[in-house]
Amino acid sequence: MLLFSLSTAEQGASMALFEDGALICESYWASRQTHSRRILSMVEQMIETQAGLTISDIDKFVGARGPGSFTGLRIGISVIKGLAYAGSKPCAGISSLDGIAYKFCNVDTPVCVMMDAKRNEVYSAVYQFNQGILTKKSEEMVCPPETAVDLAGPDALFVGSGSKAYKGMIIGRTNNQAVFSHSALDFVSASALAQVALDKDSVFDSAEYLLTPVYLRKSDAEIHFSKKPQS
Repeated sequence: MLLFSLSTAEQGASMALFEDGALICESYWASRQTHSRRILSMVEQMIETQAGLTISDIDKFVGARGPGSFTGLRIGISVIKGLAYAGSKPCAGISSLDGIAYKFCNVDTPVCVMMDAKRNEVYSAVYQFNQGILTKKSEEMVCPPETAVDLAGPDALFVGSGSKAYKGMIIGRTNNQAVFSHSALDFVSASALAQVALDKDSVFDSAEYLLTPVYLRKSDAEIHFSKKPQS
């Protein structure tokens, strides 16, 4: 069984290809260019050039559904849906926060994922794993970083772009007890997204994992529109 996963939830794009549960290709690319200018050529290069396959060979597709960049999410979701629907193949949407947290599934302390949401807020959830298995996950939220830190507690591992953006605050609020991931591990990983689907194949039949965007908050345009005086 071949599974392809993709994340465009952040500035960087991540994609991975699995065969029977084993990772055979993985790629990460970050640039100031928008995803729309490169993503299809990147997908083609991985599947056809690196793996020697065709798109029609892929059995299942997974995409990051958010939270994250509004434009980036729409691009990635559209690509995955287009590839899946063209071949009548199943697809599923996995939380962007899961795509960070599952890289730390062998950590026995709480894992606090904090994606920088700008406006002095973070997209966040707190995870608890036991020997690689998820045992507890808090509600996903957009909140002040202080709220995420208080929910996780001082002994948590803090990961994601938001954990670096607010590192000084986190250190002070936890009395220097907090532990941080290496910045190279902070991005939403396509292979981690795929791991959720590989561990729970029912995601492709579950309404919980529909490939629809999850933004957690309104876009700038929606906020601006809501503030306009009504005539």
